[in-house]
Amino acid sequence: MIDLRSDTLTRPTDPMREAMARAEVGDDVYGEDPTVAALEERVAGMFGHEAALFTPTGSMANVLAVASVVSPGEEVLCESSAHIARAELGAHGAITGLTMRTWTKERGQVDLAAIEAMHAPDMGPFFVRTAAVSVENTHNFAGGAVLPIEDLRALRAWAGTNETKVHLDGARLWNAHVATGTPLLDYGRIADVLAVCLSKGLGAPIGSLMVGSADAVAEARVRRKRMGGGMRQVGVLAAAGAYALDHHVERLADDHAHARLLGEALGLDPEAVDTNIVVVERPDAMSFVERAATEGVRIAAVGPRAVRLVTHLDVSRSDAERAAVVLSRLAAR
Repeated sequence: MIDLRSDTLTRPTDPMREAMARAEVGDDVYGEDPTVAALEERVAGMFGHEAALFTPTGSMANVLAVASVVSPGEEVLCESSAHIARAELGAHGAITGLTMRTWTKERGQVDLAAIEAMHAPDMGPFFVRTAAVSVENTHNFAGGAVLPIEDLRALRAWAGTNETKVHLDGARLWNAHVATGTPLLDYGRIADVLAVCLSKGLGAPIGSLMVGSADAVAEARVRRKRMGGGMRQVGVLAAAGAYALDHHVERLADDHAHARLLGEALGLDPEAVDTNIVVVERPDAMSFVERAATEGVRIAAVGPRAVRLVTHLDVSRSDAERAAVVLSRLAAR
C-alpha cells in the first residue's frame, strides 16, 4: 500500500531511532531536559528570534503562538481555508477567547487590499480590535502553495505601521524554504511569532515549536502546562527533531519532484505544484478515494469534490511512479 494521505504518516528511520535512544534527558517541566533546551535554542536561532518552545503538536504551537499576540476578545485575520480556521477544531476561540475573520484568495495567498479593508484599529469599547494577521506557508488546503516572500514583506511593512502583529503558521515552512531557496532568517523577520513542525515532511514522530520573543515564550510555557502540555523526559522526542533538521530538510526536494509527477498524472500543470501537496478537483471525490485504495494507493478527500495527495519520506520515486500509473488510469474512467 502506498499511503499518500498525509506527510504525518512517516515513521522514524533507524538512524533517527538510534539518536532517540542516545538522547540525554531531564524533566522538561523543570526546564532540565538538555536535549529539548538545545533544540529550542537551535530553532529560535534559525529564525532570528529570542526563544522557542517545544510542543507535542502543531495545533498547540499555533494556539500558543496566536495567543501571545491576540488577547481574549480581540481578533486575528486569516485566509478562509487557513489551518488555524479550518483544521484545529475551533481551538483558538474555544481555549483563548479570541475571534477570527477571514479573506478568500486563490491558492491561499496574501490579499493585502482585503486585509487593509478588514483591519479594525482600536476604536474604544465598542468594536473588536484587529490584533494580528495570520498567514500559512506553505498553505495546506491550497495544495502546498508557497506564499512569496515579497508578499510577506509587504504584509510585514503594513502591519508595522498599523500596530498589528504577524503570526506565521509555518508547519511546512521547511518546504517553502527548499522550494524557493528563501533563507529561514528571512521568513523569521516577517513574523512576530511563528510555529514550525517537525513531524510532517521532516519525518520526526512528534513535535512542533513555537518561536518568538523570550517574553512570549515564557508566557506560552505557562499556558502549555495549563493546557496539559507539560512534558517530562521528552528529550527522546526532541532528539528525533534534531536529527530531522540535520538530515531531512534538503531531501524535501525529492518529495516536491514526486508531487509534480503525481500532479501531472492527474492532469495538472506540474509547474503549479509548488511543494509536496497535490489537490485535485474530482466530482466523485469519495468514490475516487475508495477506488484508489482498492488499487493499493491511499489518498484523502478534503471536500465533496476534492482529493489530496501528499508525498513524504516514506514514498520513494518508484512508489510515486506506481501511484501515478494507478491514479491516472482511475481518473480516465
